[in-house]
Amino acid sequence: MKYGEQIVENFDIEKDFEIWPNAHERDYVIKVTLPEFTCLCPRSGYPDFATITIEYTPDKWVAELKAIKLYINSFRNRHISHENSANEIYSLFEDKIAPRRLKVVADFYPRGNVHTVIEIDSEKNQVSR
Repeated sequence: MKYGEQIVENFDIEKDFEIWPNAHERDYVIKVTLPEFTCLCPRSGYPDFATITIEYTPDKWVAELKAIKLYINSFRNRHISHENSANEIYSLFEDKIAPRRLKVVADFYPRGNVHTVIEIDSEKNQVSR
């Protein structure tokens, strides 16, 4: 295995998802676009491709960019649905850095004439049951 494959294969969310203190008190938005997201369909095993956009207003913590890249790349050999992958990414950011605002958009490329976009936004996350 090449060194990049080893890093992605052995990515450990607890030790490898690095966060840093936010040095600023003002509100600002960090927007990260990851146009090469890949995972595997849990039913067929076919690859799914997406552009993932993570947009957040940090509170006390920010996510290190290389850690985000490695985390996103760790999905490439996983069998996971569109909605589960988007929700997992959202939950990781919610749990690890607890931003003031968080939005994750997973825009999957069309396959079989179906185009799926999953959007999770903390401002719209008012669940009533």
